[in-house]
Formats: sequence, structure tokens, C-alpha cells
Amino acid sequence: MNRKILYFFCVFLVLILCSCTFDYGDKESFGDDIPDLVMVNVEYVRVRSADPLARIQAELFERYDRQNVMKLQNIVFEQYGERGEEVFVYGKAGNAVVNIGSGDIIMDMNVNMEVKTEDVMLETRSIEWKDEPRHLFSGENEIVRIYRSNGTRFSGTGLFINARMRAWDIFHNASGVFIHDDD
Repeated sequence: MNRKILYFFCVFLVLILCSCTFDYGDKESFGDDIPDLVMVNVEYVRVRSADPLARIQAELFERYDRQNVMKLQNIVFEQYGERGEEVFVYGKAGNAVVNIGSGDIIMDMNVNMEVKTEDVMLETRSIEWKDEPRHLFSGENEIVRIYRSNGTRFSGTGLFINARMRAWDIFHNASGVFIHDDD
């Protein structure tokens, strides 16, 4: 098991070093708007106890240490279940901003998510995740489309999901077809 961890660490380190851009520029030009780390074509795998929890691929990755955020462009992400054996959530977005300290995420530019454990697909222009309360929500006037493989499909404006309670609301103009399975 230690060899697996050492191997993963070495591969991860090589990938980071090959993808980094180091441009220290002029000392006076450093500010909050200049990233501390820039990488292109990145694949990041978050691991706990040698099991993958999530995988993120991005065309551009920027880390801003003073702001405690990461900014990503053209991302594809997966969240795994136990022991990394099953993909629970799959998605993609044009941009994402991740608060490193809180785990909160803002995604925009055509967000598509598939929650495989719930058989739900979601499309919207932008959405936000608050990690501690486990809430996913869009702006109140943001158009949201939701689909299921059984033919359920509906849309509306504004979405709020409480992932802990497995409850959700569409704020305005909800319409569509909801098919209830007797399983």
C-alpha cells in the first residue's frame, strides 16, 4: 500500500512540475489579480486513504493564494463513491472558482451535471455549491432544466437543492412532465 501512495505521489509531482509556469516578473507587479500558480491541461485526483474521491480535468488552472481560490477553465469533473469504484456525479462547465478553505464552488458557462445515484441530469448557465450546508443553487432568474432517464423533464427559473435533506425547489415558472416510478 505504501508503494501505491509513493507511486501516486511521484506521478502527481511529475505532472505538476511538467505543467507549471514560473514567471516571477517584477516584484512590484505582484497583486491579488496575478496567480501564484498556473497550469495547463491539468488532471487533479483527490485521494483519501488511497481511494480516489474526485477527479477534475481543466484546460487552465490558476491558484491565487492571497484570495484562497482556484480558478479553472473548461472543466470536467467526477465524484466517486466508496473506494473510488463508482462515479456518483459527472459534470462539466466552462469556468469554476473554488474556495480552497471552505470547499465552496461557483460554476458557470453552461453547467451540465449528472447525479447517477439519483438518475438526475441538470443543465443551467451557472450554479453554486456551498459545501458546509451541502446546498446547490442557481440565481433566482437562472433557467434550469432537469431530466431523468424515465422520461421526466421539466424546467423553471431558480433552483435550490438541500443535498442533506434530498429536497429541492424551483422558484418560478416550473413546467414539464414528472413521471413517478412505483419501484
